[in-house]
Amino acid sequence: MTDKKNKDEKHENSEMQEIPGMDLNNQYSGKKPILPEGTEKLQKEMEKTKKEFDKIKAAIVKKYPFVQAIGLIAPQAVKLFVEDEIGENVPPEELAKLQKKNHIYVIIPEEKFKEIPKIKKEIIEEVEKIKKDVWIYVKTPVDIWEACLDSKFDLVSAIGMSYPLYDTGILESLRVAEIHKALVLQKFDKYIVSYVIAGSMVRGDTTKESDVDVFIVINDTDVKRMPRLELKERLRSMILNYIGEATALAGSKKNILNVQPYLLTDFWESVKDAHPVMFTFIRDGVPLYDRGTFLPWKALLKMGRLKPSPEAIDMFMSMGDKAVKRAKATFMDILVQDIYWSILTPSQALLMLYGLPPPTPKQTAAEMKRVFMDKEKMLEKKYITILETIIQAYKDFEHEKLKEIKGAELDKMLADTEDYLKRLQELRKQIEKRSQEKTIDQSYTDIFNLLEAIFGKKKQTELVDDFEKLVKEGKFTQNHLRILKDVVGARVEFKKGKLDSRKVDEARKNASILINELIDYSQRADLMKMEKGRMRIKYMKGGQNVNAELLHCNGTSFLFEGETVKKITDKIENSSMKEVSECMANQKMSKSLEIKPKVFELLKKELGDFEIIL
Repeated sequence: MTDKKNKDEKHENSEMQEIPGMDLNNQYSGKKPILPEGTEKLQKEMEKTKKEFDKIKAAIVKKYPFVQAIGLIAPQAVKLFVEDEIGENVPPEELAKLQKKNHIYVIIPEEKFKEIPKIKKEIIEEVEKIKKDVWIYVKTPVDIWEACLDSKFDLVSAIGMSYPLYDTGILESLRVAEIHKALVLQKFDKYIVSYVIAGSMVRGDTTKESDVDVFIVINDTDVKRMPRLELKERLRSMILNYIGEATALAGSKKNILNVQPYLLTDFWESVKDAHPVMFTFIRDGVPLYDRGTFLPWKALLKMGRLKPSPEAIDMFMSMGDKAVKRAKATFMDILVQDIYWSILTPSQALLMLYGLPPPTPKQTAAEMKRVFMDKEKMLEKKYITILETIIQAYKDFEHEKLKEIKGAELDKMLADTEDYLKRLQELRKQIEKRSQEKTIDQSYTDIFNLLEAIFGKKKQTELVDDFEKLVKEGKFTQNHLRILKDVVGARVEFKKGKLDSRKVDEARKNASILINELIDYSQRADLMKMEKGRMRIKYMKGGQNVNAELLHCNGTSFLFEGETVKKITDKIENSSMKEVSECMANQKMSKSLEIKPKVFELLKKELGDFEIIL
């Protein structure tokens, strides 16, 4: 039983390891990926001689600023270029002589291809002035892609791995793709069917910001024991992980590869169903590696032999109707989800800023009209109309009265919404300014009302002077005096429109400190006034001693007998605590207490003999 179990486990593991270099945890195994043979050594050697070629590069770029790239070909790759340029039957002695030269590959735009003989001749003349033994190739990107289509993959690889003397992006893109291709091929060996580049690089408009679109087709017909979905995900993860490594090895500062792996069976099914992406890919793509699959597809497409099935035609025809329905649904979604809420929520926010509780969506338009148009006269009618129109459209949608909206109507709503939101920004500033004005005025009013309660009704300057005397007496601090002057100054500055919200808030906070201190002082002063004018008396009533209290306030005296309050002026009459409180509130501070003698005469008539006991 044990042997059988071990055999089963071994069989299961071998099934999972069917992809070379992949372990059970989807981690990399095997040797560290390496660059094409001799690349690192070559780069070091080329770095030493870089300065020798700077003059050549400068001369070429100065004369031909449209040049896209200048690459120095590796010595071991020279034979490939010589045979491609001259032919394969180059005499050995001639080949040996050419291999001793420095071979420079110049890439120019395709629209300049007719000028290649002239450009090449002039570049050679410039190089001869520098007295450097150089062999010049002048090519366009199309020449490179034609080499790919001729299956000259080693030649194209050598171009990508050439030392970049000058590059606007094409050499860097090709170099990253070539290194990534080498890493992928080393890892997956026979499972890679095609490694194809497409997009802006092939179109000829590559820049340093361009991505390199790469399609990798993987043969899954030979993998029988692993589920195809699992195979695809594992391969995709590992291939994408190689992008960062290839980018670093290429010396590129950013990831420019955009890689899309396909299983061979999925890819062929998409071709059979005439998927537009696949047709475009086959039409425009060029292989950096192909095992007899991509190039036949490209040839068949060119001959018109790749044709969609009737089912595929029906499917793509039906997509038109679906797209129209989806577009209409998108318009309604813009109205419902975007325009409605983008106009409603800020409106509710401004009502809250004004000091009201947030209204319901149905109440919002009416509240905006009542508060900001009718009451405050701050908002024009056209903006209320915009709000009402959009809210009504949303209601019609909710009740299924509005099932479709035209693009022109949506455009108008979007324009109106933008106009409305811009006006709300201005309205917010108006509300905040008014709120700040109320804040400053309220703080100023509260402080000077308290000062008038303490010192009496006087001019602002006089009240400030009186308060300053209290500061000198030590009853308030210099900080309190500073706050008072700051509030006065802040009110003046705000009236001139020179005070910002931060200073308003600071003035409000400081004013609250002074107000609390003034209230405390005023209460203490009231208590002192009351205590100063208070007397206790004792008299006989019904054969018993009775205590009463006499309070003097602003020339009027009040007699407190139990719960009874009487007022004494020229006569004694009934009174109330309310009248006492009003008298005390209006009483002024004085150093001496004056009591009319007649008060005591009236008390003696009312109470008989009495004694002041204090």
